[in-house]
Amino acid sequence: MNEPVKELYAQVFPALESKKNEFYFYGYADITEEALWEYFVMKKWRKKDVSTMHAYEMIADVFALTPAQFMTHTQTEAQRNSKEYPELSDEELALLFSPKKRID
Repeated sequence: MNEPVKELYAQVFPALESKKNEFYFYGYADITEEALWEYFVMKKWRKKDVSTMHAYEMIADVFALTPAQFMTHTQTEAQRNSKEYPELSDEELALLFSPKKRID
């Protein structure tokens, strides 16, 4: 992480910790602040420059996250990274997990 992103992470950390505790309350005990941060950087903010975002935007996104959204992302990533489908090519896997793309 570069310096501006580390500073934002430090500012957002209490919200991440609060969300982790909320997930723990609902029975998701293995979720960490780092895993939540990775979710936001890789999924929610992937098209944004995180280093230019305001802390209040990030905190609002953290508090809006539901367990279902996070777990859906986690399960999709686990399936995408699984070698359970060795007969499918990378292109076929991308199509399977990104149904908006069409094969012509």
